[in-house]
Amino acid sequence: MQNREEKLPSLRLAVVQYIIAAILAILVFGLWRLQVIGGQNYHALAEANRIRKVPILAPRGKIFDRENRLIVDNYPSVSCFLVREQGYDITPDLPLIARGLHMTVDQIDAILKKYRATPRYQPLPLKQDITPDEVEFIEAHKDELPELDTIQEQRRLYPRDGFAAQLIGYVGEVSEEMLDNNPRYALYEPGDVVGMSGVEAAYDPILRGVDGSQDIAVDSHGREVGQLGIEPATPGKSLRLTIDLDIQRAAENAMGDRNGAVIAMDPHTGEILALVSRPIFDPNDFSVRISRDEWNKLITDPNHPLMDKAIQAQLAPGSTFKIIMSLAGLQENVAQNFKVDCAGGATLYGHFFACDKHHGEVDIEHAIPWSCDTYFYELAVKLGIDTIAKYAHSVGIGYKTGIDLPDEATGTMPSTEWKLRTFHEKWYAGETVSVGIGQGAVAVTPIQLARALGGIASGGVLKRPHVVFPAELSPEMRQAILEEFPGSGDATIPLTPANWEIITDGMYNTVNGPGGTAFASHLDTIDFAGKTGTAEVVSHSAGVKSLGTGNERANAWFVGIAPRRNPDIVVVVLNEHGGWGAEAAAPIAARVIEAYVDKQRRLHHNLMAQEQKPVEVGALWSNPAAPDAFGGKPLPASVLHGQRPSGDLAAVRGGHFWVKVPPAEADAQIP
Repeated sequence: MQNREEKLPSLRLAVVQYIIAAILAILVFGLWRLQVIGGQNYHALAEANRIRKVPILAPRGKIFDRENRLIVDNYPSVSCFLVREQGYDITPDLPLIARGLHMTVDQIDAILKKYRATPRYQPLPLKQDITPDEVEFIEAHKDELPELDTIQEQRRLYPRDGFAAQLIGYVGEVSEEMLDNNPRYALYEPGDVVGMSGVEAAYDPILRGVDGSQDIAVDSHGREVGQLGIEPATPGKSLRLTIDLDIQRAAENAMGDRNGAVIAMDPHTGEILALVSRPIFDPNDFSVRISRDEWNKLITDPNHPLMDKAIQAQLAPGSTFKIIMSLAGLQENVAQNFKVDCAGGATLYGHFFACDKHHGEVDIEHAIPWSCDTYFYELAVKLGIDTIAKYAHSVGIGYKTGIDLPDEATGTMPSTEWKLRTFHEKWYAGETVSVGIGQGAVAVTPIQLARALGGIASGGVLKRPHVVFPAELSPEMRQAILEEFPGSGDATIPLTPANWEIITDGMYNTVNGPGGTAFASHLDTIDFAGKTGTAEVVSHSAGVKSLGTGNERANAWFVGIAPRRNPDIVVVVLNEHGGWGAEAAAPIAARVIEAYVDKQRRLHHNLMAQEQKPVEVGALWSNPAAPDAFGGKPLPASVLHGQRPSGDLAAVRGGHFWVKVPPAEADAQIP
């Protein structure tokens, strides 16, 4: 009995020992699994629970006009981001999040799918520009919904009513296609806001700035417990455009709700003073995230509101092309003594080509202001298509100008080589007839016409159009812009003084002479010249010309300059399906030029009042207080006493204002 009692405790002791050994083995295994197998994973989780990197978004640079007047600003905004804590399933929270942010669960799911490849440590943009009540919802549910966070940022504030919309452009979220296919966006990340069109796109590297970040200490539930280091954002640089808000406003008002484009440019420098495209859109709609319905409405609109028609519309120039025809005819010594008898048209190559009127005998001096089709039909036949193409190419027709805006079109200038290359067919002589009046296969953009005709009126000196002052850019950025926007650039073409005078006098008589097609738009006391154009959408090869109706109605063109020689401003107007250029385009250009000259006169008179010295034509006027008041550029001669002096320009020379007089006297006076 005694032995049995002694054995029982030993058995129990052995059982207890085995149990203890098993427990120790389990503990050792668990410790090994935690420290060895899951060590890295738990370390990452611990780091994620401790530090959260919150982005600090850089505000974009502001945009100003040439006189430093604000065009595009920023406004403070709050956006909601989704923080995906590792190991935390947010799916059960989605209905509550959707209700609080006035979204649907499907919308949130779509965002999660869009950013599924984004690293988990990177917050996802859930809703931009949230309302105050949505901010309060997030603050009230911080413990319940730690995955929601807010970020302060600056959003674009554009002018109202689509003012200069196509010129300025808009910003938007970088797309997957842009990230995948465009090396320019290699360093961008999903969710980044970039310029999508216009100046915003062309100068995005300058305007964008560099985002910063702040490290926030959080606990395992995602609650903020402290702030660590901060890397401040670098704001984008501001940009000063060549645009003059006063001229831009005048052009916008003159164009009204007509479809088309208006460009005002300084031919001396290529500076764009105004750029209008119609119809408009509101870039403020893109500052947040435009809805799919609104986007579809824009891209399916047959009038193409997102197109910058000033640089992208490619249309037949109509009779504005006759200035280039005159250049070719005069420089080839054909047009000087060439006359035709206009009886309402001409029969060429077995077809009758109509003219607007029975002009009778016409020479080059009358062919330009009367816009006689018959004259230019026959001049085209004499010159031939390749000679016409040579001169058209010399002034940039068929090539990009190189303006610093994205997606400029090239236009088309036909030739024998062009037709063989494009259609694998030979050029027929009869096709040249329509080209002579800017019809047929000829297609230009408004910016091409501005550069070409402004350059011809400037004696053959053509400038590269631009909307940002090159001096505002670093040498590296200037080179990058030249490479990104290649084109004709600056150029000089042969143009004798005698031929120059014939062409510019013809343009002057178009507006001011008897029988001039734009006489109704002449401006008293302003040396205003130009050329009308009426381009039929459906070609007329026989019978009487017809404007058509609706979408077949002719496009109205006008190119205006002031003064007539060495102009300070060139204005191109395209009124799509507007009808006659004289009625539907010339008055618009006249209003823009009048606004420009009126402003120059006010500036000039204000400067005179400060000096309290009269200015006489041909006299020297000292102006030490503001020697660069006109930036060293020519001052319109028409400013002085409302009349043009015998010379063409007043100019700033050596801190003094000069008015050019006859060449010999001028050369003796100007230092």
